[in-house]
Amino acid sequence: MLYKHKILFSRKRTGSPVRPFVPAAALLSAFLISGCAPEEESGNESPSSEEENETDENEEQPEEETSEPDTPSAYGVSAGHPDAVDAGMEVLEQGGNAADAAIAAAYAVSVVEPFASGIGGGGSVLIHEQGEEPQAYDYREVVPETGIPSSDIGVPGFTAGMNEFHADYGNAEWEDLLDPAVALADSSEVSDLLADQLQSGADSLPISQLPHLYPNGVPLEAGSTVEQAELAETLRDIRDNGSSTFYEGTAGESLAEQIEGLDATSLADFEVGSHEPSIGTFAGYDVIGAAPPLPGISVIQMLQILEERGSAEAERDSTEFVHDTAMSWRLTSQFIETDYGDPNFVDVPVDELTDPEQNADLAEDISSDSLASGQPSSYAGGDPNTTHITVVDEDGTFVSMTNTLTNFWGSGEYADGFFLNNQMDRFSIGENSMNEPEPGRRSVTWSSPMLVADEEGPVLGIGSPGGERIPIMLTQVIADWASDGTSLEDAVESPRFHLDDSALIMEEAPGAEQREELLSIGYSGIEEPPTPLYFGSIQALALDRETGELSGARDTRREADFQVTVND
Repeated sequence: MLYKHKILFSRKRTGSPVRPFVPAAALLSAFLISGCAPEEESGNESPSSEEENETDENEEQPEEETSEPDTPSAYGVSAGHPDAVDAGMEVLEQGGNAADAAIAAAYAVSVVEPFASGIGGGGSVLIHEQGEEPQAYDYREVVPETGIPSSDIGVPGFTAGMNEFHADYGNAEWEDLLDPAVALADSSEVSDLLADQLQSGADSLPISQLPHLYPNGVPLEAGSTVEQAELAETLRDIRDNGSSTFYEGTAGESLAEQIEGLDATSLADFEVGSHEPSIGTFAGYDVIGAAPPLPGISVIQMLQILEERGSAEAERDSTEFVHDTAMSWRLTSQFIETDYGDPNFVDVPVDELTDPEQNADLAEDISSDSLASGQPSSYAGGDPNTTHITVVDEDGTFVSMTNTLTNFWGSGEYADGFFLNNQMDRFSIGENSMNEPEPGRRSVTWSSPMLVADEEGPVLGIGSPGGERIPIMLTQVIADWASDGTSLEDAVESPRFHLDDSALIMEEAPGAEQREELLSIGYSGIEEPPTPLYFGSIQALALDRETGELSGARDTRREADFQVTVND
């Protein structure tokens, strides 16, 4: 029996480690069996033959159910940078759980990739314990009390989100989770990607404030050492004094003084969002996405459309799969324009949008020999940013977390060692009041942490950077992995594609015959990706329920990495 589409959100504020799930039937059965014997009888005593004869041979005896969800004999971390993977794995090896490891990895990656995420931004996370219901947190930025400033900076939520997630699910000491990030801020190596972003971002960044990144005005080169003293000091403040310092303490006061729009009231009033995840069925699984206004719903819709059309099992590079996936994005992206918004302010019809029957009806709008009708996105696009982290611990708990500054380097504004987001720009998405800014409100955007679960619990955690391409990329990989039996490594490595207006952007150019097929359907062109980073970087871990094997995939499109350790 699959999880219901609608679940109750239940906070679990505890510092205890995750415990294995024991089915209620097993507990009840054990209770009944133990309660039948007199207290003075030893469990080692056998009944006499006379007592045995008194037992009705035809009477059915209760069966003791002792089965538990199969959990992996391994644990692992997949993240956008090897140093983040190392930070998360160190926590797991020292007895921390998946929530702890994700927090450590998130802080670490924000140091070595300061252009992608960090304490000046926000994010969202899903956590799913085996045998339990998934939970979602939204700690993305909100509109300040005074409205959106010209910089599009929103009230950062990263630090509050990490703190609340740790309070609810963490097991390790808070200080231990920040230590790797502090060490990296003191000294780390400039990666190829960071060097590239320093070079390309030079015209939009306040270089005079960044001598540690631009010594003598020249960007650091790959392989050189970077020392981020201001960031290290801020991280030590958060490590030693908790997240409250960022909103009502020294760090918050400094931020309010330096950054227009981030007043003390807006910082003090920030609250982490806690809504039900979006859940829908596909290929016998539950597909779990973050709550609105994030587009996990869109991934569910696209998968259900592909399943209805029978193209989910087609070859990934086939015209059938490419066309049906592109058209499913064209159809479902319209709902982002008209139906998505912050659930604290508007009603989002999640159950309707994730209903397989309604999406089966939507699939009928796709023809094999023409393009479905649809309007271009209202959003003009932006840098393919964000960073994703997937963690699985030895209890089989999955965490899927996406963090971002929005565009690369966010707003470009810098304070106390970190860059500020430009998330408020995403209020330009949409055609009506569903995504209108007001104080405390979160915008529609493209980040989309996802989980896939079978009857016993989670078996896949996945997410990616990539801006507007995130939903269609995740759809391609999940469909490949879940419906066609493709290995996670092959599903991640397969070439990706995206629909931009009526043009197909394809990572690998089709052959001449397929090109003509696609153009004859009505596509305006077949184009190459405009940048090498266009198709993101999938961070995923998958559990084979039968063998207990945990697998990952290294997405070579960026500097991502993963580690999986077998538990002896």
